[in-house]
Order: sequence, then structure tokens, then C-alpha cells
Amino acid sequence: MNPLAVGVFVVNTSPLLVALCPVLSDARRLVRRSLSLAALVALMGFSAALEAADKKETQKKQAQKPAATAETVPLPDYPRVNLAATYELVANWPERPKDVARAAVPSIALDKDGNVWIHTRANPMVQVYAPDGRYLRGWKEEDSRAVPHGIAFDAEGNVWLVDVGLHNVRKYTPDGNLLLTLGVTGEAGNDDRHFNRPTGIAFAPDGDIFIADGYGNSRIVRLDREGNYKKAWGNLGVEPGNFSLPHAVAIDSKGRVYVADRNNIRVQVFDADGKLLEVWPNLITPWGFHMTPADELWVCGSSPMGWTVDSKYPTAPLGCPPKDQVLAKFNTSGKMLELHTFAKGEDEHEKPGDLNWFHAVAVGREGSLFVGDIIGKRVQKFVRKP
Repeated sequence: MNPLAVGVFVVNTSPLLVALCPVLSDARRLVRRSLSLAALVALMGFSAALEAADKKETQKKQAQKPAATAETVPLPDYPRVNLAATYELVANWPERPKDVARAAVPSIALDKDGNVWIHTRANPMVQVYAPDGRYLRGWKEEDSRAVPHGIAFDAEGNVWLVDVGLHNVRKYTPDGNLLLTLGVTGEAGNDDRHFNRPTGIAFAPDGDIFIADGYGNSRIVRLDREGNYKKAWGNLGVEPGNFSLPHAVAIDSKGRVYVADRNNIRVQVFDADGKLLEVWPNLITPWGFHMTPADELWVCGSSPMGWTVDSKYPTAPLGCPPKDQVLAKFNTSGKMLELHTFAKGEDEHEKPGDLNWFHAVAVGREGSLFVGDIIGKRVQKFVRKP
């Protein structure tokens, strides 16, 4: 190019170039910013890609690692301290004489010496065993209509027997001498002279007598210590204060009356005049009672259950046959303090320690349990394990 022409061009365009310089400078800055933003976006994308790749790799490794299970996670070193109250069967107790038939044991009582008295449905009707199981003595029932159901001692040491079949309650000396008969023997009724299949008896601190009456009358009868009628309360029904088979009765040191309302699956508590104080529903189907001197009520029977019909026992009350066998200890407020379960024996194939229709319980001074059943036809002893 002609140098003169170039010079002329430069001279002629200088004003334009001078005018464009600020624009070009802004453009350069814009380009640099755009490049920086693009670089940042690219860098963020790269970083996200790396993070995703790392996450995928971690997930892959975790998938390959075995999952923790109950077998692979170690358990703490639990303190192996036995806190449960448990009982152990005393084998071959009692020493029943060979000529004494095995029969249903509906009730058990302990005398002041700790001897075990059973009211059984075979002769001897009353059998007495020492705490170590030795047979001491007994006496027979001569009336073939008898169906033994309850036995208890009063404060003077007299023996009282309650009989479902004879509709009566009898008082004996410990030697078996008859002192008094309450009710009309062999005659059922519902008045101040009769019972209808009575089931149990208990004595108040003042000596008054309370009788659960029973399979037939669904009432509690109160008499004075001489056996004179004072009052009665209760009717057949499910309402509180009524009964459907009052099957056992007990009295605490304050004179409160506890009734095993068996078919209604509850224990009802009254004062001595029949005023309802408490109802303990749906805790146990109560069959038998034992009240300790410490006012602890032991209740035997089964867990709550509904009505069933069994072909072997089509007319039996609720709980026959029972679905299980349980024993519970309550305080006088109805709080359950202990619960024990026993294997339900198979009819005619009961094993030692089984119970079959758990009907009776008594508690020795040292804590031993004496239990009796109906279908199992025996009395057994369990000792409390330390």
C-alpha cells in the first residue's frame, strides 16, 4: 500500500477510533465477564458431576456391604438377675395311703400348726396331711348325697364344711365330732333356714359367719357366731351387687367381704352389711380364695373367658373347661401383686405340676402353695424358689 494513502486513512479515521475506544473497552470487559461466568458454570457443572459420581460409588459400595441384622448387632450385657417370683413342685407330695382313693379336691385349709386339711369327694372325706406330706388322719362321710365344696377354720380352731349336695354347712371339732348343722340337710330353699347348693364360708373379726349361697341362690348369707340368721344380700344377675354363682367368700382383718362372682368374671367387695364397695372386673375368672393374715387375697381359676358349651360338660358354669390355669395375689385395693400360670392338664393324662380345673388354694406360713383341682383329682405342693 502507498504509505501516503495509509497516512491519509489514519488521519481521516482517528476521530472514529477515538470515539470507539470506550465502547471497545466495555466490550472487552463484557467478554471477560461472560467468559468468567461460563467458566464458573462449567466448573459448577463439573463439581456436581464429580459429586454425583462419588454418591453413586458410595451407594454401590453400600449395596455390596451386608446390612446390619439382629444377629450381627451385639446386644448389651443384660444383668441376669431373677426377679420373678416362681414356684417349684414338691415331687411325690403328699404320701396318700394306698387305700385312700384319688378324688376331686375342691377345698383346702391350714390349721394353726400348718397341717393341710383337704375336703375331698372320696372317703375319707376329710384328710389331714403334715407339711412334709405324711398322712395324719381323716374322717368319712356317711351320706351318699354329699358333694364336698368348702372347708375353713374359725378363730377357735373348729372345722367347718360346706356341702353342695347336702345343702348344708357343718361345724366339727378337729377330731371330727359334729357340733352344729346350718341349713336343712338334703333340702334346698331360699329363706333364713335353707341354702341352695352353698359353696364357701368365711368368718368376720367379730365372729359373724358369711356363707356364699351359691350355685342355687346367688346370695351371701350373714349369721352370728352361734349360727343365727342376720341378713342376706344379692340376687341372680350381672348388675354390680348381684351375682352369677358366688363361688367363694373371704374376709379381711377390717371385716370387708370379698366374693368370687365366677360367671360374671369379677371379684366384688362389700362391707359386712352388704354395701358394695368395689368391683374388680375382667382380671380373673375366680374359682377359689385364700386370705392371708397380711390381708393378701390369693385367687385361683382361669384368665377371663366367655361362655362356651363343651360336649363333655354341657350344663357346667362358665369356664368349664378352663382355657388355662392361673393364680393371682391381690392387695385389698384390687391391685394384682403376683400372677402365676400352671400347665392345663389333659383329662386323665395330667402330669405332675399340671392343674385341671384349679379349684382350691392355701398358702403356708413359709410361702408354700397347696393347690387342689377337680378333674385332676389331687392336691399338690409348690415351694417358693429363692
